[in-house]
Amino acid sequence: MASDAVIVVFAKAPVPGEVKTRLIPALGAHAAAQLHSALTQCVLQTALSSGADVMLAGAPDASHAFFASCAANLGIGVTEQLRAGNLGARMLHTLDNALENWLQVVIVGADCPVFTPGHLQQAIEQLATHDVVLTPADDGGYVLIGARRTDAMMFDDIDWGTGAVLTQQRARLRAVGLSWHEMETLWDVDRPEDLPRLTSLNPPLAFSKPL
Repeated sequence: MASDAVIVVFAKAPVPGEVKTRLIPALGAHAAAQLHSALTQCVLQTALSSGADVMLAGAPDASHAFFASCAANLGIGVTEQLRAGNLGARMLHTLDNALENWLQVVIVGADCPVFTPGHLQQAIEQLATHDVVLTPADDGGYVLIGARRTDAMMFDDIDWGTGAVLTQQRARLRAVGLSWHEMETLWDVDRPEDLPRLTSLNPPLAFSKPL
């Protein structure tokens, strides 16, 4: 029996020089891309362990060999992120499309290695009584957003990639009349100062480091 919920993992193709660009000065382009690949696979495995259906939303082209490999190895579906517009437009497009087939949709980024199946299960549970669920990130953004209904303007006027994202998202949800729940704050891997945290993981995240 299919799940009532789907977890959609947003990920870019691991092309050196085009992903984890803020980490390139510390790691080099190839190692940064390898780290992105390892993070994506880690989050996909966690999502599968939650018991929900899982989809991988690839960018900029869902036909990239990495996405095909993930689909074949993990038995998941792959879709393509909307090519036009900002992150908000891409997420709204994904939420609206997925809500045609599932009652709850949770979008997670591919750069938060500390997600557990319990975090994802809790997000789905909160959507029984809230329109939206958020997992804040400690840099002022968020690493998870889920919804059981949407509004066309819920992602308007948000300065993506800044420390104001979470505050602005709260304001947008309030303005359009969507109820929401916030879960515990987690961290993701975007900046060189985030790298030491990877050594604290058990088991550690394996990726090739530069020589």
